[in-house]
Amino acid sequence: MGKTIEVATIEGDARFHCYVAEPAGTARAAIVVIQEIFGVNAGIRDKCDHWAAKGYVALAPDLFWRLEPGFEIDPDEQGALEKGVGLMQRLDQDQAIRDIEATIHAARAMVGGGKVGAVGYCMGGRLAFMTAARTDSNATVGYYGVGIDNLLRESHAIAHPLMLHIASNDGFVPPETQKAMHEGLDDHPKVTLHDYAGLDHGFATTSGQRRDEDGARLADGRTEAFFAEHLG
Repeated sequence: MGKTIEVATIEGDARFHCYVAEPAGTARAAIVVIQEIFGVNAGIRDKCDHWAAKGYVALAPDLFWRLEPGFEIDPDEQGALEKGVGLMQRLDQDQAIRDIEATIHAARAMVGGGKVGAVGYCMGGRLAFMTAARTDSNATVGYYGVGIDNLLRESHAIAHPLMLHIASNDGFVPPETQKAMHEGLDDHPKVTLHDYAGLDHGFATTSGQRRDEDGARLADGRTEAFFAEHLG
């Protein structure tokens, strides 16, 4: 269902790869899928294919292209976490947001100037928050985003709907971080937070050891309804 295209950077000085899945008929809108630390791997491509089946053009940019182009790894593979974290620590996240913004522009052109949303996971969940604050994404969703408490100063810039899924037993997002997120965002008119009791980081992955079937179905159902409301 999918293919790889090239997207020009905001500066226009380079191009990076982006996985694209398109619906069979006319697209209702577009969704940018923001990768985990494991790259644009089979799981992220599956997410894109899912959105295409729902009628959206879905695009997943390779955000590690300046560091290790085409990097992808199975999260259950030995050493995957260490490799992914190593790349994340080297990633310039401000630059990554500009690449996401470039992808949003490409996506908007693909749907004739229509609406574009974004959804991110893990590292992508953090970048989703930044996307909501710094770009013109029409609706944004973040799953188990890391370190969002350090970004709350940007919440005033969120002009379009944002939904965040929080795993209560997330080893990468401790209780004090979750508390800060609620204190900083519960009263925000554009932000909705959902907590998932007993679930850990990565619970909505498409497959593998981290997936929790009931939790994934609940969160993904909320995301689908959110995009149907705000993107069409």
